[in-house]
Amino acid sequence: MTYQDAWKFLDNLQFFKIKLGLDSMAMFLEELGRPQDSLRFVHVAGTNGKGSTAATLLAVLAAAGYRVGLYTSPHLSSVRERFRINDEYIAPEDFALQAGRIQEILQGRQITYFEFTTALALLWFESRQVDLAIMEVGLGGRLDATNVITPLVSIITNVSMDHEAYLGHTLEAVAGEKAGIVKDGVVVVSAAGQDEEDREGVVQRVVEETCRVRRAPLYLYGRDFTVERETDGSWSYWSMQRRGRCRVRKTLAGLLPRLKGEYQRQNAGLALAAVELLADHGFAVSDEASRTGLSQVNWPGRLEYFTLPVRQKTPEDSRTYLLDGAHNPAGVASLAQALEQAFKYDKLVLVWGAMADKDLAGTLPLIASLADRLVLTTPGGERSARPADLLKLLPRAKQPAALCEDTVSPALQRAVALAGPKDLICVAGSLYLVGAARRQLLGGLED
Repeated sequence: MTYQDAWKFLDNLQFFKIKLGLDSMAMFLEELGRPQDSLRFVHVAGTNGKGSTAATLLAVLAAAGYRVGLYTSPHLSSVRERFRINDEYIAPEDFALQAGRIQEILQGRQITYFEFTTALALLWFESRQVDLAIMEVGLGGRLDATNVITPLVSIITNVSMDHEAYLGHTLEAVAGEKAGIVKDGVVVVSAAGQDEEDREGVVQRVVEETCRVRRAPLYLYGRDFTVERETDGSWSYWSMQRRGRCRVRKTLAGLLPRLKGEYQRQNAGLALAAVELLADHGFAVSDEASRTGLSQVNWPGRLEYFTLPVRQKTPEDSRTYLLDGAHNPAGVASLAQALEQAFKYDKLVLVWGAMADKDLAGTLPLIASLADRLVLTTPGGERSARPADLLKLLPRAKQPAALCEDTVSPALQRAVALAGPKDLICVAGSLYLVGAARRQLLGGLED
C-alpha cells in the first residue's frame, strides 16, 4: 500500500457516520495485538483547549528529553498532522505501513474514520517505542474510540455545550460524557468549574462525583493549582500538591509562553499540573525544561499570528493575519477577548466560515461586533453554511459591511484588498476554513 492508496482508503471512510461505542474498537485492537498495552498514556478530554493543553504538555516533556507521541484531531490540511512524535509528523511511508496493517486485519469490514486513525496512532507509537503517548479525545469521552486506554493521568480541560446531538442537551449530560474518561484510581487534572457558562457549578459537581465513585484523585484548577500573570508580563505557576499525607507548595516563576491568549494560562496550568503528577511515574522534568517547553510550544491554527508580504507590491506592503479555529460559543468568546486584549491593529477584517450544524446564531454576531469589515465564505464540504445564510444572521447594522465569497481563495484576496499594513485579517469560524487558509498562506504543516 502506497501513501496515496492509504489516504484514499481512509478518505472513503468519511462516508460512514460517527459511531460511538468501545466494543468494536476493543475487539479490533485485540486483532492488532493490543498495541495500547505496551504504551503509557495521558488522556485529554474537554470542550475547548484540549489541543493546546496536549501540545503544551508535549513541548515540556520533549524539552526534558522524552520521546512523546501526540494524537489529535481534527487536522488542518493533511491527515498526517494528527500524528506526531515530538516535532516530527508521521512520514508517508510509516503512514502507509500502518494503514496497510489495519486494512489487512479489516478484510473488508466497516470501520469509522476516527477508529482507523486512533488504531494507526497506537500502532505507530508502539513501533517507535515512545516514552509516553498523549491521546486527545475526538468526541465526548465515555464512548470515544480513544477510551480503550488506561492512562497515567487524565485531563479534562473544561466543559461547555458541545455536539449536543451526540452528548446530550444539558450541561450535566455533556459533563457526564466528558468525565467518562475517568478510570478507577487514575489521577485527574481538570479546569471544571472555570467556565462562565456554568454559573451553578454543574460541571465541577459531575466531575467531582465521578472521581469520588471511581476513587480517582482530583486536582482542580483554581483550587489545587493555578497560573497567574505577573506585573512584568510573565506567568507564575503554583500548586499545593499532595504527597502522601503532606501538601507541598510548588512555585514556578518567570514563564514566558509562546501561545497567545489569556485562556492559555489555564491550559498551561493543566499541562504543568500533569507534569508534576507524571513525576510519580518516573518522568522527571526540571523547572528549566518547563520554561523552555512553554516558550517553544507550537499549536498552529489557534491564535496563530504572522505577517506576510503582499505579492507584486513593495516589500514594505504587508498584511498581518490571525488564524483561530473558534467554532463554538466558548471558543468564540475567548477569541473575542484575545482580539480586545492581546492584539493591536487599526481595523479588523474578519474572514468567517462555519459548518451549518454549529451554533451560528450564538457565535457569528459576537465576533462580528468587533469587525470593521467581514468576508463570509465556506470552509468546503456538504456541511458548510452558505455565505448568504450567514449574512442573514448578522445584526442589521453589520450587513452593509459584509461581503460574500463562495470559496476560500477569493475570500482571502478580498480581505487583503480591504486591509492595510496596520490592520488585522482574522480567519475564524471553522478549523476546516483555517486549514484551507493556512495552506494557501503558509503551506502544509507536514511539509
